[in-house]
Amino acid sequence: MSDGSQGGGGTTGGARPLSLSRRSFLKAVIASGAVASSGAILMFGCTPQRQSAAGSVTRLITLNVNGKPRPVDVLPNETLAMTLRYKLGLTGTKLACDRGECGACTVIIDDIAYNSCSMLTHLVRGRTVTTVEGLEGPNGELHPVQQAMIDELGPQCGFCTPGQVMSAVALLKANPNPTREEARAAMCGNLCRCGAYDHYLSGVMRAAKGA
Repeated sequence: MSDGSQGGGGTTGGARPLSLSRRSFLKAVIASGAVASSGAILMFGCTPQRQSAAGSVTRLITLNVNGKPRPVDVLPNETLAMTLRYKLGLTGTKLACDRGECGACTVIIDDIAYNSCSMLTHLVRGRTVTTVEGLEGPNGELHPVQQAMIDELGPQCGFCTPGQVMSAVALLKANPNPTREEARAAMCGNLCRCGAYDHYLSGVMRAAKGA
């Protein structure tokens, strides 16, 4: 009996250290986490200034788009094309290749044509951005370039048309009287899947003569 009692006591006694060991393990994990957290605080600090300085940029910015200040919440890696279309609702700026090759997303920044899919929005703070929506007159009339391209039957499917228009407007701002070859060179970054290049080019030349 005494051996059996000792055996039973041995089993109970064996379970007790296991329980204590588990408890000790959990305490050790909690303690190690607290030490790691305190170490991070000591090394990096916990002030708001330190937290916001970890490679971040201010997300809420104001852009000058089509002559109006437009406050917008912008991600650090957000392109201007995404901001214009999906944050500001200016869907005239088209997204096609999304790699700066087709010109469908062309906008004018400080009188120069840019592919907005290749421009980070944060880089245009303090600059003037014009989209195709900003070309209309005070009573909604078409810009001379838009009207000239319609007259020359430039738009076919129309997807590339806003980019074609913006490139042409930027060209005529810099050179109001281009030769046809100069206009061709300025428009070469705009691809047209319908192949209406000569029509668009004739529209540029018509607008130049009208100006």
